[in-house]
Amino acid sequence: MVSIEDFKTTNSIPFNILKTYTQKIVSADEAVKVIKSGDKILAHSNCAFPTVLIDALVRRKEELENVEIMHALAVGNISYLASGLEKHFRHNAFFIGANTRNAVREGRADFTPIFLYETPLLFSKGIIKLDAAFIHVSPPDEHGFCSFGVEVGLTKTGAEKAKVIIAQVNKNMPRTLGDSFIHINKINYIVEVDEEISELPQGERETSPEMTEINKKIAFNIAGLIEDGSTLQMGIGAIPDFVLKYLSSSKALGIHSEMFSDGTIELVEKGVITNEMKTLHPGKIVAGFVLGTKRLYKFINNNPMIEFHPQEYVNDPFVIAKNNKMIAINSAIEVDITGQVCSDSIGPKLFSGFGGQLDFIRGASRSEGGKPIIALPSTTKDFKISRVVPFLNQGAGVVTGRGDVHYVVTEYGHAQLFGKTIRERVKSLINIAHPNFRDGLYEYARKNNYI
Repeated sequence: MVSIEDFKTTNSIPFNILKTYTQKIVSADEAVKVIKSGDKILAHSNCAFPTVLIDALVRRKEELENVEIMHALAVGNISYLASGLEKHFRHNAFFIGANTRNAVREGRADFTPIFLYETPLLFSKGIIKLDAAFIHVSPPDEHGFCSFGVEVGLTKTGAEKAKVIIAQVNKNMPRTLGDSFIHINKINYIVEVDEEISELPQGERETSPEMTEINKKIAFNIAGLIEDGSTLQMGIGAIPDFVLKYLSSSKALGIHSEMFSDGTIELVEKGVITNEMKTLHPGKIVAGFVLGTKRLYKFINNNPMIEFHPQEYVNDPFVIAKNNKMIAINSAIEVDITGQVCSDSIGPKLFSGFGGQLDFIRGASRSEGGKPIIALPSTTKDFKISRVVPFLNQGAGVVTGRGDVHYVVTEYGHAQLFGKTIRERVKSLINIAHPNFRDGLYEYARKNNYI
């Protein structure tokens, strides 16, 4: 990767590219002067959230009204969501994170329920017309191309459609490969920054000793469903991390996933993840973004094994299905005894979003030898509430319908639901519920003539 200083001084940089780059450099405060009231802005998501640009925009708050800022999960401080700024800025969440959840629930921010693979299509099809994109990229290479770095999938397409592109250029941003670049000719303003890339916070993970043991059991049960030569979609969290630990003796695994985290590195180094048996992009890890630590960012930097692509490609169910033995592992908040899955709300209270769950569930179900898996602990963390329920809570959203669910896994085993009657489904799901709740589930099932 060419650093900002090297880019400006090396003799290998063509003069016209160097001139174009330097002419576009401004301060953050100068760059955001182009934003006006009522504008729609796409902000780089996940660990690439452009904090410097957002903070500069907030400093202009008294000059602005009804500026809509949209992104998915954003790691770090989101200054424009501070209470009292509602008339100035309005957030549109494509996925709700811990730092945006209260604003959405309090009505200070909006939520757009949408499949991950369709999110960039909002921009390419002109459904949302962007006035500006705030992006966070690597320094340009000798050809003038900047990499979108740790998050390509949700941002690249939108940025290309925005009227104005303002880029934080950061020498610490990894240069990731694939369909992951933007040329400096496309960028209107460049703001040079030197800050560490945000790392994934650990606070929301279930880390109690009891939950750790439960997650290990769930992961062990999932690992038993994964054959050598499989291609994996792995989300974030304790269960996927433990699944990877149980795969150390597997062979020729591959990755095609909306994202991956640090747990992947060890299996690559051990020769377990080789991608050699993949039927799509053989030899390559394919993803849209990463969530992790500095170790992960070093691993992905200029790594020819890894290709990043826009999410409308990575998460397209028809693309996913081209991978034979595709294993999709996704979590849920609750599952009813007929197989309906809620994963985005707690009753009517919005919690997260669709993410790529159904994208990969459907892709894996159409894959030759594929297995779509829903995984969850059988109870809440305090063991007082069953997560295998007679019916979903009032107001709960159905993200994955019963017709799409093939495998459900808890610490008590797995239920295979594909092609099964309601009676068969009910019995299978009750058998993997926590024993303390099985009698109540059976009683409900009998009253409703399910069994």
